[in-house]
Amino acid sequence: MAPTQIDASTRKLARKLRLDQTKGEKALWRVLRELKADNIHIRRQAPIGPYVADFVIFSRKVVIEIDGDIHDQPDQLQHDQRRAAWLDAEGFQILRYSSLEVDENLEGVVLDIRKWLGLD
Repeated sequence: MAPTQIDASTRKLARKLRLDQTKGEKALWRVLRELKADNIHIRRQAPIGPYVADFVIFSRKVVIEIDGDIHDQPDQLQHDQRRAAWLDAEGFQILRYSSLEVDENLEGVVLDIRKWLGLD
């Protein structure tokens, strides 16, 4: 697979999103950063082609998404479907959690991610 060009506007959006993370994204990031100890390099608000992923582990080709209420809107659902199809075509798996799930069960979300990565 050839490297995908990252457009300047996508890079700019990723930088903005890193500064404006939700409470759940911040909480999950604090825990996910510790995966370095397991030799897992994770990036937050990372550009992938024309999209920005909440979290990505390029070495495992996995994207972790935290979805707020906006993802229930019809336009956003269509965008998410196009994005998921593009990521799938590029060989990425998507782990998707609601922001409510992250807020109320951070430990369970982290355990699920660790199991998916084969760490537990």
